[in-house]
Amino acid sequence: MSHQDAVEEYAQALRKGQKEYRELMMEGKNPHPVVLDEILPDNATDSVQDVGLMELPAERIIGVKSAGRITAFTASFRPLLEPRSEFGTKWMNLCAAHLSETGITDPIQCFEYLGNFYVQEGNKRVSVLRHFGAPRIPGYVKRILPPQSEEPRIKAYYEFLEFFKGARLYTVQFRRPGDYAKLLSHLGKEMGEPWTEEERRTFNAGFHYLQDAFQSLHHGEDLLPEEALLLWLDIYPFKSLSNLSASQLKKVLGSLWDDVVAANKEDSVKVQTKPEEEATRNSLLKRILSTGMDHMDVAFVHQLTPETSTWVMGHEEGREHIQRVFKGQITVRSYYDANTPEEAEAAIQHAVADGAQVVFTTSPPLSRATLKAAVEHPKVHFLNCSVDQPYSSLRTYYARVYEGKFITGAIAGAMASNDRIGFITSYPIFGVPASINAFALGAQLTNPRAQVELRWSCLPGTPQKDFFADNIRVISNRSVPVKNQPYLDFCSYGTYLLDDRGELNPLGSPVWLWGKFYEYVLQSLFSGNWKNDRSDSIALNYWLGMDSGVIDVKLSKRLPEGVRQMAMMLRKGIIDGSIDPFCRRIVSQDGTVRNDGTKVFTPEQILHMDWLCDNVVGYIPKFEELLPASQPLVRELGIYRDQIPPEREGAIIENTDHI
Repeated sequence: MSHQDAVEEYAQALRKGQKEYRELMMEGKNPHPVVLDEILPDNATDSVQDVGLMELPAERIIGVKSAGRITAFTASFRPLLEPRSEFGTKWMNLCAAHLSETGITDPIQCFEYLGNFYVQEGNKRVSVLRHFGAPRIPGYVKRILPPQSEEPRIKAYYEFLEFFKGARLYTVQFRRPGDYAKLLSHLGKEMGEPWTEEERRTFNAGFHYLQDAFQSLHHGEDLLPEEALLLWLDIYPFKSLSNLSASQLKKVLGSLWDDVVAANKEDSVKVQTKPEEEATRNSLLKRILSTGMDHMDVAFVHQLTPETSTWVMGHEEGREHIQRVFKGQITVRSYYDANTPEEAEAAIQHAVADGAQVVFTTSPPLSRATLKAAVEHPKVHFLNCSVDQPYSSLRTYYARVYEGKFITGAIAGAMASNDRIGFITSYPIFGVPASINAFALGAQLTNPRAQVELRWSCLPGTPQKDFFADNIRVISNRSVPVKNQPYLDFCSYGTYLLDDRGELNPLGSPVWLWGKFYEYVLQSLFSGNWKNDRSDSIALNYWLGMDSGVIDVKLSKRLPEGVRQMAMMLRKGIIDGSIDPFCRRIVSQDGTVRNDGTKVFTPEQILHMDWLCDNVVGYIPKFEELLPASQPLVRELGIYRDQIPPEREGAIIENTDHI
């Protein structure tokens, strides 16, 4: 390389540096590299580790160790001094060396803090190499450990240190605890498991490919490409990145963008406790006539069948309801046995191919397949029966069962002659602790001495048999899944009493009425009241209660009349809003006053309850205690799901199909 070539390269780098300097100054930002000594906590240098020689991602070299000569560079290490300066001469000599046969061979020396690098020696080498677009720069690294704390970024960094032991990569730096474990699970790796050099190269190539698409789409949102990668891997295998052209990758990532934003927002899930604005039947017909929209194709996708699952049976009753309400205006198809990810994807795609404009997937494990289809078919409305899913491309829906449980708790308290009540519940997922607590508060309402003894059907054992053996005569079991009276009368569901003759007597139960929800959805679509929140990156979760008719309480004919009247009064109060099960003094098992009697819990607080009232005898089980068949649902919706170790899934290097 000639001297004149080096001069021209410096002039080009200087022009870019001057432009960057002006832009940063106009934005009110620091135009020079970050100085590590100025940002370190006082006690941060108490622990320094020698990492050794590494290939450093160039974009993570963001600053210098001390403030000397920082005015010679911009924030991205572009030069700012005149070509005739000593600095300019040395820069051009390094430039000539870089483009010679030998190149720049000396590694820089730097410190690493929270995943970023600060140069101690070799600033001009960094400047030259970054000018020529070097993706990695060799350097000797000393790591400064931050003081441990509960701050999410610090906790995530200490998880990075475990990740680094196996991966030996600085490429990704997450901000949230648990994200490294999620990444490794998607890649088929364990924390600390050694990576091969080929796996490192493959991962870096795929990630940087996605990173380029990310940067072209990024317009100031508080997002990291690492976070976009995690959502990508929720839907597609890692290998799919290499199966796409750059334009295809940008297009697919662009279709996911609102979901990436929503998934990484704080409080990203909007809990909606009322249906969309209701249209009257007359205005609905008027709207149809004025727009020419007189028909809609609707699909239901189920994991099992009505013959093998009462849960599916309940949703199928909902299907029958909307067929009666919208007779002649809708075509409805049901798809069954979507019990694996592959079967779920196939069933949903089949529904879309059959012309579905609205697709209801009726169980939480179908959410990922639903999201994938929603991204690929943005003109179709997708809804998944689950809660707290942070995706804007689909909506989720569930019912406030705790309202019905409060009423049956009051019935149980009135009927329990020995102050002991058994409560059998399903899984430690969102909303279940609220149902347990509402039941316990209802029991306390009619019997201040009542104790609710808790058992879980997701654990080994025979709860009902054990309760009867322990002289507990009033038991709350699963909620009635459909409106048919026999499910309550047979005492296989609901709350019931074992009398002195050894016979079971039904008392009452919450009952799911999914048809009302499906009616609301179709009414809002037909009438034009359906608001598209996708572009706002909002994850909308319907959580409807007794005031909308999606949940009700079915009472046994054998219930004593006074208890029946009390239950009906509570039902009326919950529907009209004059009764709130949680607006009273509440103390949890650990003695904490959760409500002094003056607070009104938000829907989010109720949905995310992870504590139990002080009159509940029992505990919330840990993930590893659960029966294997129960773990997938708890992994998806468990109240401690962020603390559950992810399942090992794919592999970094494998043969996979195209998207």
